[in-house]
Amino acid sequence: MHTIGETAELLGISAHTLRYYEKEQIIIPLRDAGGDRRYTESHIKWLQFVIKLKETQMPIASIKKYASLFKEGDHTAADRLNLLAEHQRSIRAQMQTLQDADEMLTFKIASYRTLTEV
Repeated sequence: MHTIGETAELLGISAHTLRYYEKEQIIIPLRDAGGDRRYTESHIKWLQFVIKLKETQMPIASIKKYASLFKEGDHTAADRLNLLAEHQRSIRAQMQTLQDADEMLTFKIASYRTLTEV
């Protein structure tokens, strides 16, 4: 079991972010006898997934929806699948945009290198 500080450090996020995720019901940590938050390895893995979703621009509302569906049980599997598949399509579109931009920059950089070598 990890404290909020240990969990934040492990994940490279702030304790404030963990509290926010709790407030938004994305994560529900355990509590010890003193009422302090405790995070299990299962919590850590879930939060790593949440962080990846956030890093790939999934809106908090969608992450909340996914978390809510997960808590409802296996009968929501199709909805969760659809939500993740849509996000994957979004990521792939972002990747294509970045690839196109990289190709354009490669061309421009090569052009400038040619100009500066003269």
